[in-house]
Amino acid sequence: MGQHEREHVRVAVIGSGFGGLGAAVRLRREGITDFVVLERAGSVGGTWRDNSYPGCACDVPSHLYSFSFAPNPDWPRTFSGQEHIRAYLEHVADVFRLRPHIRLDHEVTMMRWDAEQVWWEIEVANGVTLTADVVVSATGPLSDPKMPEIPGLASFPGKVFHSARWDHDYDLRGKRVAMVGTGASAIQIVPSIQPDVARLTLFQRTPPWVMPRMDREITGVERWLHRQLPFTGAARRGLLWGIRELQVSAFTKRPNELGLIESIAKSNMARSIKDPALRARLTPDYRIGCKRILLSSAYYPALAEPNVDVVASGLAEVRGSTVVAADGTEAEVDAIVFGTGFHVTDMPIADRVVGAEGHTLADAWKDGMQSLRGATAAGFPNWMTIIGPNTGLGNSSMILMIESQLNYMADYLRQLNVLGGRVALAARPSAVGAWNRRVQERMKRTVWNTGGCTSWYLDAGGRNTTVWPGTTSEFRRATREVDLAEYEVVRAPVREPAEAPAVSA
Repeated sequence: MGQHEREHVRVAVIGSGFGGLGAAVRLRREGITDFVVLERAGSVGGTWRDNSYPGCACDVPSHLYSFSFAPNPDWPRTFSGQEHIRAYLEHVADVFRLRPHIRLDHEVTMMRWDAEQVWWEIEVANGVTLTADVVVSATGPLSDPKMPEIPGLASFPGKVFHSARWDHDYDLRGKRVAMVGTGASAIQIVPSIQPDVARLTLFQRTPPWVMPRMDREITGVERWLHRQLPFTGAARRGLLWGIRELQVSAFTKRPNELGLIESIAKSNMARSIKDPALRARLTPDYRIGCKRILLSSAYYPALAEPNVDVVASGLAEVRGSTVVAADGTEAEVDAIVFGTGFHVTDMPIADRVVGAEGHTLADAWKDGMQSLRGATAAGFPNWMTIIGPNTGLGNSSMILMIESQLNYMADYLRQLNVLGGRVALAARPSAVGAWNRRVQERMKRTVWNTGGCTSWYLDAGGRNTTVWPGTTSEFRRATREVDLAEYEVVRAPVREPAEAPAVSA
């Protein structure tokens, strides 16, 4: 390749988590081998590489939290831990021969649409520049940790880190630790570190609803059966899927039916929390399901231990080694662990995408994320996202949504092939608007909007741009194929031939 030549590929996939690796597999299945997977880290795995905190595990059953085209008969537990999920993703990369396509330590810093060439110009932090006909962004909403701005935090003399950037070189044993946040990560971290720390102070702005975690070891007989008779694993997956599909209407249409689930969660708490005052602090005042329902059978027992303090208030200030809650409660600590979530409704990747009109995706989404069928955005031709706006789930496996989006991606590329030449599809603003109006209208009666809570599902304007208000089968039907009426066909500008010079007599 010449010094000034740049590599050009048919498709550039950004990220190598479930979405990115799934896209890579699907591309190969579609006969497309001219693609790269650009990964900012030194290994694949996405959120299951980044999150390695003590107790990290999935809250979706293992056989449902895996690709339908890559079943794993050897899951060790019904709810598998981080190390097993990460190993599964490494296995997928090997089995489907994705390694030659993966570029590790290739963090994308900017993507710009070139209307003259009808392709994307991609800049990478290591100085590499390449171009691609199509970009598939699979960076995921749980990839960039959110750290709150706490006065005095910068001068804290102890150790500070986010749950998604766990410092394994720092020994928490015998330390006084502040845990900030009570989300899905925190309820796994708390019981994992509580036996070892001298004192654990939990800062809780809002208590979560916590259901018992029905986790167990998958027996050798079960694993043998799934290996020898693969249809048994598929049946297990189908049953897990079906149960969750039946639950959707309670979340999306009839939130009042969730009362029975609330009673189960209260019983889960009552078994371990005998102190009425502590139980009152831990009891939510919103409808279950409004925030993500958490699963743990160890969280409440850990909170009942004598070396744990639950502060029913958020962290407001740090004064030296003293942490101060909004209600004035103080504690001396050696380390602060933030379990404060991720940039979900303001994904940083949006600042790095410059579309046809010369503005960024972040600018286009400044009033709230919007996309067509969770995949494409107006003003950004041939740019797709996996796990885009309103594709999240409140009760089932995101792998189901990812596979639906891969169907849409595959048909999108087929349509480009049929059109032929240097061509792009640009989502019509009217189609994007119509899709989002339908989604938001359905959202009005869901528990996420009516349950009386403020969750990470909502953006700064209070709009739910995160969750899908329906079943996974509905979404699969909606993304089975591309409707060309929802797109404008964009081709490279036609250049006028140069005028021939006049010939003198």
